[in-house]
Amino acid sequence: MIGLVAATANGRRNAKHLAGTWPDARFYEGKARVVLRRAWNECDGIVLFLATGAAVRLVAPLLEGKHQDPGVVTVDDAGNFAVALCGGHQGGANALAARVADTLGGTPVITTASDSVGFPALDSLGEKLGLRLEEGPDLAAVGAALVSGEQVGLVTDTRWPLGPLPENVVSTDEWEAPLILISDRLAETPRPAVVYRPPSLVAGVGCSRGVGADEIIDLLHRSFAEARLSERSVVALASIDVKRDESGLLEAAEKLDVPIHFHSAEDLRAVKTPNPSEVVREAVGTPSVSEAAVISSGAELVMEKRKSANATVAIGRLPVRGRLALVSLGPGEDTLVPPLARETLAASELVVGLEQYVDRIRHLLRPGTRVLTPPLGYEVERGELALAEARAGGSAALVSSGDVGVYAMASPVLELAGNDVDIVVVPGVTAAQAAASLLGSPLGHDHCSVSLSDLLTPWAVIQSRIMAAAEGDFVVSLYNPRSKGRDWQLGKVKEILLGHRPPDTPVGIVRDAYRPTQQIILTDLASLQPEEVDMLTTVIVGSTQTRVVAGRMVTPRGYLS
Repeated sequence: MIGLVAATANGRRNAKHLAGTWPDARFYEGKARVVLRRAWNECDGIVLFLATGAAVRLVAPLLEGKHQDPGVVTVDDAGNFAVALCGGHQGGANALAARVADTLGGTPVITTASDSVGFPALDSLGEKLGLRLEEGPDLAAVGAALVSGEQVGLVTDTRWPLGPLPENVVSTDEWEAPLILISDRLAETPRPAVVYRPPSLVAGVGCSRGVGADEIIDLLHRSFAEARLSERSVVALASIDVKRDESGLLEAAEKLDVPIHFHSAEDLRAVKTPNPSEVVREAVGTPSVSEAAVISSGAELVMEKRKSANATVAIGRLPVRGRLALVSLGPGEDTLVPPLARETLAASELVVGLEQYVDRIRHLLRPGTRVLTPPLGYEVERGELALAEARAGGSAALVSSGDVGVYAMASPVLELAGNDVDIVVVPGVTAAQAAASLLGSPLGHDHCSVSLSDLLTPWAVIQSRIMAAAEGDFVVSLYNPRSKGRDWQLGKVKEILLGHRPPDTPVGIVRDAYRPTQQIILTDLASLQPEEVDMLTTVIVGSTQTRVVAGRMVTPRGYLS
């Protein structure tokens, strides 16, 4: 819960706006000094609409320690700045300040050393990946080494999509301090070090009817100790589905705070395991439960089954899944780059795209981000480069202007990709939407988009689609309308459309939408001059209902009639 406390009329107005916008926020009505104490005990984060000095005086008597205190953000009376006052990382104040600023249209002010110079926050590194800090980390010492530019070693069992890291963080096999270690293995670690336990292990469990939870947990403890593996890396137990109601097994999973994945006897029977048992086959219909359940979970067996009187346990390691983001940059103006795209780019180790697109967003990339810019015509190669990074366990972003899913890179990459990487598609403002917004509202009713490029689609197919759009009286957005080597198709489209709609049908021509070189022409179908159009242009041809109102192109939806 986020507590909102204010002392002025403007502050209360902004606080109530946040309370109405955020489902997890609560406005504490009353004198700030009084209600702050209540909020302090009830909330994970607090936003104070107070001057920084006043906020410091109110908060100071309540502070106990960064592991106990909520994160505190203070906001000026006009809502221009959201200052992370305390609990930047541990209390989430840095993220809360950014959230407040985003909602109120202000600027977040973050002064923690790592964030201010673009370094990762060690107490939240890999949080979204499920990395868990080992107890007793040397956060301060390793953090100081990072900020001072001292070389910090990074040791990982396997690569994780951590995002860009500073140049002084060096991947190595040497366990030398200062050290960042990401491993599910138990081993002596030099100091100072920060150790993260990845979500990498699955424990398969077989058991007899009536087995107690304590016996299962004891066998798990002994098995992990023998394997020298951390139980903090366990993400799930796995077993056979006939044990869904086994109370001891369910209780063990509850005590360990992990889910159980159940597999059918048929699925387990199909898995080859090192220690099959005919006794087990006769009991449950498969020669292996614990080992087969591990393998069926997609894990590689790293410890064969161990037994107690009434249970068996096997341990497996899951493969790491890299991440690929297909990112839309919008039409051109920096403010039209979606917030999700900005967040995704900041978390990407590699950014791939045409040079003119990458140049637009270089300022959004964190230090340490690598960039690859294969030229136009190498679309498949761009997709393969980004996929290779993700398949290696990294985090990559492939960028396109407009919307990445519209005449851009999303479809070829998704054709190439299998189920071995996680992929997210970040939407954006399309070229047609951008052009339409500058023209008025030509897409206010049914519309379609057609690319006139015949490099990948035969002209006969393109022509049939234009004919269908003309007969259906759709507003038509024309992509790739004309190039130096392809200069006649737009004229043919004009001819087809004139056969189905009047010569005075409004036509909008937008070149370089939302860029400094932007050009807008409003004409009609009969007057359309193909030579005024190039590959940087979007042409929108109205339907029979489209008209020009006060210099703006409008396709009525029908509300006024």
